[in-house]
Amino acid sequence: MTFDQTALFVLFGVVFALLIWGRVRFDLIAFSALILGALLGLVPSHEIFSGFGHSAVIIIALVLIVSRGLMNSGAVELIAGHVLSASRSLSGHVGLMALVGAGLSGIINNVAALALLMPLDLEAARKAERSPGLSLMPLSFATILGGMITLIGTPPNIVIAEYRSDALGAPFSMFDFTPVGLLVAVGGIAFVTLVGWRLLPDHFRVPPKQEGFAESLYSAELKVGKISEDKPLTVGDLYPVAEDKDVAIIGLIRNGRRIRGFARREPIKSDDFLVVEGDPKAIEAFIGAAKLDFAGSERHKGGLTGSALSLIEAIAPDNARIIGSSAFDMRLLYGQSVTLLGISRQGRRIQKRVRHEKIRPGDVLLLLGTQDRLDNACSWLGVLPLEGRKTGMIQRGKARLAIAGFVLAIAA
Repeated sequence: MTFDQTALFVLFGVVFALLIWGRVRFDLIAFSALILGALLGLVPSHEIFSGFGHSAVIIIALVLIVSRGLMNSGAVELIAGHVLSASRSLSGHVGLMALVGAGLSGIINNVAALALLMPLDLEAARKAERSPGLSLMPLSFATILGGMITLIGTPPNIVIAEYRSDALGAPFSMFDFTPVGLLVAVGGIAFVTLVGWRLLPDHFRVPPKQEGFAESLYSAELKVGKISEDKPLTVGDLYPVAEDKDVAIIGLIRNGRRIRGFARREPIKSDDFLVVEGDPKAIEAFIGAAKLDFAGSERHKGGLTGSALSLIEAIAPDNARIIGSSAFDMRLLYGQSVTLLGISRQGRRIQKRVRHEKIRPGDVLLLLGTQDRLDNACSWLGVLPLEGRKTGMIQRGKARLAIAGFVLAIAA
C-alpha cells in the first residue's frame, strides 16, 4: 500500500471518528479534511475547490433558496393546515408526514423537503405535548426514500446521471429511477409508520427541557382591517382561530380607548385594535390566520411594509433611553420606522395601550421592522436584543405567486 493510500484511509478514519463523536460541526470537519488532503498532496491543487462548482451542489443550493421562499411566502402554512393536528395518533402523524415528505422529496430535493417539514413536525409535537424525536427520525428516512423516486430527488441520482452522460453520452431521465425508487419508498414508508418509530430508544420519548431564556408572553395590539358590512365580525368569531394559534384575546380598543368587559358577541369594527397575549411566533401566526395588521402597516412607502419584516425581542436595562417613556413619546414608529408590537412584563398584563405604556427596567419589548432599522432602533433606545429570539413575518400575499413559480420550475 502506498503512502497516499495509507494517508487517505487514515484521513477518512479520522473524519468518521469525529462525525461519530459529534462535538465538532460537520461542515468544519469536512472542510478541514479537504484542506488537510490538499496539504498532503492527496488532492491536486487545481481541483481543491472544484466540487463547489459541481452542478449537484448548485442545484441543492438553489432548491434550498426556493424552499425558503416557499416558507416566507406562507405556502408551507397551507400544508400545515392539513398536516398539524394534536388529536392525531403518533402513528397516523408519522404516516402522514412520511407521505408528504416523500412526495416533496421526489419533486424538489430530500434536503429541501426536510427543511420545509421540520418546523411543521416540531409544531405538531409541541401541540401534542410529546417528544419531537419520535417523529423527526422517521421523517428523515421518509424524505431519503422519497428522494430516490426521481432524478432531482437526491444528490446521488444527479451525480450518477451526470457520470452516465460522461461515460455513455446520455444521462438518466427524470423518471428512470421511479420503478425501483417508488417500490422501495412505499415499503420504507410503511415500515417507519407502523414499526420504525417504535424501535427508537426510550430517551427519545422524553420531551426536551426548555433551556436558556424562558418563553415570554407578550401583550400586543393588532389592527383590524376593513370589515364588510355584509359579513359582520364579532370577537367570538376569532376565538377558535386564537385558540388554534395559542393566543388569548384579552381586550378590544376602539377610538383610542379600551373597551372594558367586552363580550364574545361584541361586534368588531374597521380600524379597531385587538389586544392579545401570546409568544411572538403565535402572535405572528394569528396575524396571518385572522388577517390582521399592526400599527404602521398603513405606511406603504418606505415604512414597515417596505421590505421583509422581522420580530425581535429586546430587554430594557436600567440605563436604557426608553425607561420612563413610551414608544409614542419616543416617536419610535415615525422616527425609526419600527413599531412596538408587544410588551412582556414578568407575567403581568399591560393595562394601558401598548405604545403608550411607560417602559420599566426589565421589560422585554417585541419590536417589528426591517433588520437594519431594528438594529438602529435597539441602539438608539438602549435596549439589548435577545440572542436567537427573532421571528420572520411571513409575506402571505405572495403565497400564490411562490407556488405558481415553483410549479413552473418543476414542470420545466
